[in-house]
Amino acid sequence: MAVQQTFWSLLPAIIAIGLALITKEVYSSLFIGILCGGLLYSGFSFEGTITHVFNDGIVASVADAYNVGILVFLVILGTLVSIMNKAGGSKAFGRWASKRIKSRSGAMLSTMLLGVLIFVDDYFNCLTVGSVMRPVTDENRISRAKLSYLIDATAAPVCIIAPVSSWAAAVSGFVEDGGFSLFIKAIPYNYYALLTIVMMIVLSLARFDYGPMASFERNAIENGDLFSGKRDESEREELVVTEKGRVIDLVFPIIVLIISCVVGMIYSGGFFSGEGVGFVKAFSDSDASVGLMLGSGFTLIVTVLYFLFVRRTLSLSELMKSLPEGFKSMVGAILILVLAWTLKAMTDSLGAKEFVAGVVERSAGGFKVFLPAIIFLIGCFLSFATGTSWGTFGILIPITLAVFPLSDPLGVVCVSACMAGAVCGDHCSPISDTTIMASAGAQCDHVVHVSTQLPYAMTVAAVSFVTYIIAGIIPNAALVLPIGIVFMVLSLFCIKKSVGKKAS
Repeated sequence: MAVQQTFWSLLPAIIAIGLALITKEVYSSLFIGILCGGLLYSGFSFEGTITHVFNDGIVASVADAYNVGILVFLVILGTLVSIMNKAGGSKAFGRWASKRIKSRSGAMLSTMLLGVLIFVDDYFNCLTVGSVMRPVTDENRISRAKLSYLIDATAAPVCIIAPVSSWAAAVSGFVEDGGFSLFIKAIPYNYYALLTIVMMIVLSLARFDYGPMASFERNAIENGDLFSGKRDESEREELVVTEKGRVIDLVFPIIVLIISCVVGMIYSGGFFSGEGVGFVKAFSDSDASVGLMLGSGFTLIVTVLYFLFVRRTLSLSELMKSLPEGFKSMVGAILILVLAWTLKAMTDSLGAKEFVAGVVERSAGGFKVFLPAIIFLIGCFLSFATGTSWGTFGILIPITLAVFPLSDPLGVVCVSACMAGAVCGDHCSPISDTTIMASAGAQCDHVVHVSTQLPYAMTVAAVSFVTYIIAGIIPNAALVLPIGIVFMVLSLFCIKKSVGKKAS
């Protein structure tokens, strides 16, 4: 049976996602999906399946230099969080913030604002916002499921509209000429990202929830149970925290981390090479894996010296114990990431990207006005199935530019639809690395995060789809974006009214 570049190439991802949502168990679901990919690739040969799954899949994914850099970054960031917690920085910040943030709306808006401010990279965003805001949201009885959503919704959706980010660099790299200027032009048309921010603001101010999230929030408010009985394993051990902690013990390492990661990224882009490379050019050519790894490594050294010689609140042995503790807290996220990367390798080897690319090219002949909405849906599906947004717009953007040159008014709209669809699918997918790290950052059960976030993401996706239909007819950002925002707000208040009627 021929499976290369056919619908069968998407079967491993469909099986993995379906099983994860049905069984609520992500590790076995991902492995079964990987095994399915190996069987299809080898023609159901036992030896071929084992070789492809382990050699071409797991080993190749772990051996990839980019992936190793991300794993090192995760371990170091887990260590930094462990040190800040042990030094009492997180606890001190929680005490400080609780005196100033007196409402649930304030806590949610503060979380969202911090997520928007940390726009450099989605990985960095997820884990940093989670470690900083957990004490504040816990104090205001906001469930970990809601915290995960706020983290995830300010990760990829914010990075894809931030000119100085690793995502802008990635998009620019997929366009031969004028990639960065195209990215800037596409921002007002990135409806999924912009409307996600609008949705978070409305939900925080209007103070309502729907879908599975409502029960988690209700349980947190009424019973103080932030997990609704589904506690993440990364919190199974309580750290011994010193009472000498100050807010600066949390703020200082995070500021150093932000500056170091930015410097690390422009270093990887050749800013310090002496060849006259500008800041924007260096950022667009940067390697996020290298930059984040170097930045976090430098931050770890500075943090150890700070607590050892400046604050003198932790001994060397206590600081070194944070290394295995930090690694342990990231084991779940690392395992899921490795399995997700392996599943992507399986679908790539079966030609899933080429199959979807062919579908896009065949549908480009007619329905020109509806093509932005169609591309958005295809981007959503491909990103959801493969768990990667970068790979998705890496495939779709060149095809879109081949169909619609930038001289065409719909060219920029369609490119933005590629990026919006990729982010939407990434936001929804249980095998997306950003989704996984949002769960880790909030220390929330991964399946709980996916199931509670999905109705919210689908609401924004539906409004974005309609907005792209309008943009296909009227490709004018100044006119269409306000229409989309109004439609988003009205949709949410209709949902609130419907939820209120059911409750009564």
